[in-house]
This record gives sequence, C-alpha cells and structure tokens, in this order.
Amino acid sequence: MSDKSGNEKGHLYFMGICGTAMGSVAAAFRDAGYRVSGSDSGVYDPMKSFLEDRGIQILNGYKEENLSDDVDHYVVGNAQSRGNPEVEALMNSKTRFVSLPELLKELVLRGRSNYVVTGTHGKTTTTTMLTWIFEFAGKNPNYMIGGVPAKLDQGARFSDDSSITVLEGDEYDSAFFDKRSKFIHYLPEVAIVNNMEFDHADIFDDLKAVKRTFGHMVRLVPQNGLILLNGDEENCLEVVEKEAHAPSKKVGLGENCDARITDISYDKEGARFSIEGESYFLPMHGEFNVRNAAMAITAARFGGVDPETIRAGLAEFGGIKRRQDVRGVTDRDVTVIDDFAHHPTAIREALDGLRYKYEGKRLWAIFEPRSNTTRRNVFQETLPEALSHADAVCISQIDRLEKLDPEERLDPEKVMESLKATGTPAFYEPDADAIVERLKEEAQDGDVIVVLSNGGFGGIHDKLLAAL
Repeated sequence: MSDKSGNEKGHLYFMGICGTAMGSVAAAFRDAGYRVSGSDSGVYDPMKSFLEDRGIQILNGYKEENLSDDVDHYVVGNAQSRGNPEVEALMNSKTRFVSLPELLKELVLRGRSNYVVTGTHGKTTTTTMLTWIFEFAGKNPNYMIGGVPAKLDQGARFSDDSSITVLEGDEYDSAFFDKRSKFIHYLPEVAIVNNMEFDHADIFDDLKAVKRTFGHMVRLVPQNGLILLNGDEENCLEVVEKEAHAPSKKVGLGENCDARITDISYDKEGARFSIEGESYFLPMHGEFNVRNAAMAITAARFGGVDPETIRAGLAEFGGIKRRQDVRGVTDRDVTVIDDFAHHPTAIREALDGLRYKYEGKRLWAIFEPRSNTTRRNVFQETLPEALSHADAVCISQIDRLEKLDPEERLDPEKVMESLKATGTPAFYEPDADAIVERLKEEAQDGDVIVVLSNGGFGGIHDKLLAAL
C-alpha cells in the first residue's frame, strides 16, 4: 500500500496519540516504515519526547484544520467522543476512520500466530513475560504491551518478518463507535484467560456481562489453536466449557489442572516452582506472579520454545514499570514502591507478594480511588479486606468526585471504619500532599510504602522520598 503522497506503507494519523497504548503503537508503526502523525489535547513529556525523537509530528489540540488529504488511516482512540472537532469533521466529510484494535487487526495480525493475553488481572505482566521468553529464544516477536517493559525497547513492535504477535488483550471497549471489547479484534490463535472478575463498571453492568464478552473472545480461537485458562477459577471454567470450539488447557494449583503448578517456595530473590515436570525461578514474588509465569511458560511451550530456554529467559525477566517498581529508598531505609493495582484482588495480591520480599517490615498501602470502578461503591465491601493485608493504610479523596452522584460514590469513611475494626491503622486524606504530611508523622525507619494507583497521584512518590 502506498499513501496518497507516495510513501510505500502509508500515512497513519492517531487521534489521542499521547495515550500510553496509542503512543507505543504509533512509534511501532513509525519504526516499521509508516509515516505517522497525530494530535492530543495535552502534549507533555515523557510521551512528547518519546514520539518526537522518532520523527512523529504531534499537533497540540483537536482542530478540524489538523486533518489533511494525504492520510490513509485515521485512528480514533477510545478516549475520544462525539463533540471532538476532529471526530465531527471526519464524520461530516464521510472520511474513513478506525479504532486502534481494528487497525492492528488489518495491518498487523492477519495471517500471524497471535497470542492474546486476557483477564481482569495480570495481563501486562503475563504479556511481558511471554514476549520476553520469545525474544530470548530468538523468535523476534511482534508485541503490544500496556506498560513499559524493562528489557524491551518500548511498549510495542511490529515487523514484517515476524510470524508471532503477543498482545495484551483488554476487555475495555474499542472506541465510541465500537463498544465491543478490544480483544474481539485480535484474531487469537492462543488465548490466555488469567481470571475473570467484575471490573470496568462504566462499561459492564455486572459479572454476567463480563463473562459474555470473554465468551465472544473464546469463540474466536480456531481448532488448531489453544485456550489456556485459570483452572482454579470457576468463571473461567464456566465460560470456556460453554463457549470454546478449540482445545483448552487448565493451568493452576488444583488437582484438576492439566498443567499443575507445584513446589512453590519464596526467598528474597524471588519464587521457585515446578510445572509439567520442569522447575523454574522467577525474580518476582507472590502466587499471582507465579500464576502469570505459568501461563507464559505453557504458551511458550505451545509456541515451540524448549524448557531449558524458557528457564534461562524467565530467570532474566526484568519486570515492568509500575508493577512493584521500587522508586527509591531514603536515608531512613524507607522504601517507596509504585504499583498499578487498583482492583481489590490485584491490591491484595500485590500486598501479599511484597510481604515475601520485605518480610518483617511494616507495610503501608497508599491508595488512590481513581479508576472508573474503584471511584464507585462497587467494591465498598471488598476493598477494606484487600487493604487490610497492609499494616497501615492511607486513602486519598476520590478522583473526579464531582462527576459521580453521591449515591454512586465509594464511601472512604466507611472503608476507614472497616479497616479500623480489623485493627489496621487507617487515614483518609484529601490529596497527595496531605498524605505525605501524614506519613512524615507516622512512618518509621525501615517501613515499606507501596503507592497503589493507575495514575500519577500528584507526584506522590517523589514527594514521599523527599519528605522521608
């Protein structure tokens, strides 16, 4: 395909280019030889420099005059909506536009072996592990990861000479004009289903709706493919048994699992475990990460990688930023950690994993109710139990509080009451600065502080390091 100005591969314009996924994919297409440009409402570093260093033009603000006649694909990010001047101009002119998942389907995924990693939790970690194992094995995989992997150049890569693509398969919707889950577009040959819980209350009404969309994805796996599912979770078993037309393999701890995880042990360096007669070391902690690794191992075996290579690659796994990412240690030996966890299950597992690594240390959980689900009272009962796995807790005011009706909101005061009833010291503060002031009074030498948020949280990590 040539674009309208003669470029061999075409011109792609990304609307919302500074989003994490959009920016990573835009850079990957630029590296693959496409001409790439785009716009966003807020153009800031580090994404601004990341894109400009690759020769990608970024237009600040959404304007009708940004659109041009030489674009082959207008890619509309799922944060865009009606009323956006560029969206309205595209629709008025009858110009073709696509969602990001649709673009990937047509330009990257057709004709390839696609490994799609899905689930309410663990997608980014499992996707990165599997990508790294294939990379270590010399298979040069294409990939798209919803995070920043430590040992890979960036969050996405597409090349013409790769037969394998590993993708993080998000169940969130594709665009304002396509409310199907993103993973419906990803043509899975191998589908990994880590787990299945209620989340994204702004998209799904209930768990039944979540299971329905996972069922749609499972039905897309061909008969010569494979479904790897959490054999210990009833929701996964139910959906795969009902919807699958492809072979499936249960991975987990239970006796009913086809690939059973055994002999789990932990030390300060990480986790050791066995699966299908082979032993492995993972430089991460917690059962949740062992399960993620087991999925990646089983998928890599299906992809033709031998156990010895997997073992060597997994031992060198470098992790992902914002997943138990140590931001610094103060002179008082206070460790500040960043973690993306925001669902109660992910919070609980993150805290339990840190217990192994920092045995004997007092553990603080600093939580920002920021996601569209945790801002609501959906997890009013389960959130306190998850946070109680820390020794002490601080919660900030709900993000974008004014955009929720009072009866919809999470009640932080009730969370405080529930935590204090378990004997867990708990503090509700209005913002990051107030939390820092609280920790200046309450933190002790040697404490471990984990910040749990899917956003920037007012730069709280650096503020804590400076203050403590």
